Amino acid sequence: MSKINHFIKRMGLQNLTDDQMEQLHLATLDTLEQVGVKVCEPEALQLLGDAGARIDKDLVKIPPWMIQQALQTAPCKIAIYNRSGERAMSLEKGKIYFGTGSDTPCIIDIETGKRRKSIKQDTINATRIADALENIDFVMSMARASDVPGERTDRHHFEAMTLNSTKPIIFDAHDRQGLLDIIEMGALVKGGKKQLVEKPYIMHYTEPTSPLVHTKNALEKMMIAAENGIPLVYAPAVMCGATGPVTTAGAIVVGNAEILSGLVIHQLKKKGAPFIYGGGTPPLNMITTICSYGDPQGFMGAALLTQLSDYYKLPSFSIAGCTDAQAFDQQAAMESGFNLLFAALAGGNLIHDIGYIGAGMTYSLEHLVLCDEGAGMAKFITRGVEINPETIALEVIEKVGPGGHFLTEQHTMDHFRSHMHFTRLFNRNTYDNWQAAGAKTFGDSANDLIKEILHWHEVPPLDPAVEKAVKELAAGEKVER
Repeated sequence: MSKINHFIKRMGLQNLTDDQMEQLHLATLDTLEQVGVKVCEPEALQLLGDAGARIDKDLVKIPPWMIQQALQTAPCKIAIYNRSGERAMSLEKGKIYFGTGSDTPCIIDIETGKRRKSIKQDTINATRIADALENIDFVMSMARASDVPGERTDRHHFEAMTLNSTKPIIFDAHDRQGLLDIIEMGALVKGGKKQLVEKPYIMHYTEPTSPLVHTKNALEKMMIAAENGIPLVYAPAVMCGATGPVTTAGAIVVGNAEILSGLVIHQLKKKGAPFIYGGGTPPLNMITTICSYGDPQGFMGAALLTQLSDYYKLPSFSIAGCTDAQAFDQQAAMESGFNLLFAALAGGNLIHDIGYIGAGMTYSLEHLVLCDEGAGMAKFITRGVEINPETIALEVIEKVGPGGHFLTEQHTMDHFRSHMHFTRLFNRNTYDNWQAAGAKTFGDSANDLIKEILHWHEVPPLDPAVEKAVKELAAGEKVER
């Protein structure tokens, strides 16, 4: 049989023309050269000044050629591994991955259904559930641990994640020392700093302060990440109408200026250090004054930033699977369904915040399970359709002919698993069969699955000595070597 040529068309979302992307890029360059950004860290100011930026105290104006230089040295593709050292993600154009969010102060209790303050055990539970869900590709800390010392929650979150999942981790840190401690914890897990850098399973998240400010804390962490070869997510959240113009295009220019000026500092610290572009431009709701996670203007802004990341040939960080609904309800499902598909069609590499409700203030494990199903559908849709002689199936059509059926054909047996989408929890049954099975809502089934996972799911343990050292570092105790 002759070799078959395969053609797979990816379905995608492209909202900006090439001319429009050029307009946004040129407006960003103009902003950086004429308006500038505040840089509140001495070493970063020194790096910028030595490289050719114009500096007046902490105000820095960056010429376009410095932006172009930084874009030339930043990698267009980043390989991310799991805790076991296996390739887990390739952050490049066209590859989409879904993950959770971080640091919600509250969670919906799976036993009572009531909202309460989150604790460290919630981070552990959420991480184990994310580890077990097929379509969740990376984890963040989800719940903020209110029952550990506040100055060390970042270390405790990292401990909870790295001990309870083998999947890649995106983490934040309170300050430079927190970041250094977490890098040391990651190095303990991997057997050394060299091994951690060669096969990174961790990515650090930090952000500028909109509009157009790079704080001392954010820059210190940025430069430590660059120096240590830890992939960095530098993601603004420009609120339309508050910390950025009310128009999406204007907010995009502010956010883009923050990202690209951050990239310049990052690459000046260490050329070729892995940098991940992205963020969002959610609107400030002018009636309730919340920063909206469910508003379609926010979906659009995140998608446009993803398209700009392709324009710059940089890996991207985006947002989906979140809602403003205060409960796991119909609004939560609809908003998250829309933004999951929107983010996937836009092609974001790291799509985070799956499971957020209440405008990012609360975590719902049932909502995480729902979004896992939604992420699976989005991956299926964006995969596109394979067109070749085998999938066109002319010989099978001719064999069956008018009035026949394809159910018993070998072609059906060979292909149904890869060409159909199968769901873990969505109802695909008749009314009578659904009733006979207990007439459970999706929420009921999701709650059952959560409890089942927490009962049976096992994460491969670390070496006991490594686990002990990680826990000691998280707690601030002296680590014995």
